[in-house]
Amino acid sequence: MRMFGPRAEEPLRTAVDARSRLRRLQAERLDAAEAGLGANAVYMADLRADIAAARAAYIGLAMTEVATLRAELGGTQVG
Repeated sequence: MRMFGPRAEEPLRTAVDARSRLRRLQAERLDAAEAGLGANAVYMADLRADIAAARAAYIGLAMTEVATLRAELGGTQVG
């Protein structure tokens, strides 16, 4: 359950997009802590969940891009 509603984000198309989103969320976490929101458990838990999801998306997209490049350069892998 999101207390503050979903964040409006552009769809993630590449690992670069996902990395940018992850970095924005990490910067938001630092800004929130500096602004005194670190004690707001609900907000910080929500932000941690968003960061975890962004990290998973980044890893998944990066791995897919590596596998795609490998297939393009070396052909499909069998076995």
